[in-house]
Amino acid sequence: MKTLFATAAAVFLSLPGLVSAHEYTVGDLSVDHPMAFNTAPTAKSGGGYLSITNGGETDDRLIAVRADFPKVELHTTEEKDGIARMMHVDAIEIPAGETVSLQPGGLHVMFMGLGGDGFEVGEQIPATLVFERAGELEVIFNIEERGADAVDHSGHGMSN
Repeated sequence: MKTLFATAAAVFLSLPGLVSAHEYTVGDLSVDHPMAFNTAPTAKSGGGYLSITNGGETDDRLIAVRADFPKVELHTTEEKDGIARMMHVDAIEIPAGETVSLQPGGLHVMFMGLGGDGFEVGEQIPATLVFERAGELEVIFNIEERGADAVDHSGHGMSN
């Protein structure tokens, strides 16, 4: 019976499109669906998004993201007088028992210095998330089609 179940599970998981989200764990943290939107070929930067759930009893913090770009930062979006401005933050708090979503128009990862190639649908960005308590976690950001409601980061330069 175990063999039949294992075979059925393997077949189910191997079928395209049935399991599209990707999740990673380190310590008490679960990271769900790291992704970025496709950008114009001339884009100098692009935003990365994901959700982090802290299933533990101790707060943690995302303190850095490393990837093969000239600059990678944690950012937030603030609106003042109807103008959205992206600003660097030193860390993102992940309270115990809560989920924090990095999403367009809010907290996000900023990949800067794309070198004029942009992000194309289907590409993948290997990255390392660095947490204050849980340590380091290797993830893959999948590049997905930009939706109509997404914030455009293509004009966002490398200056603070």
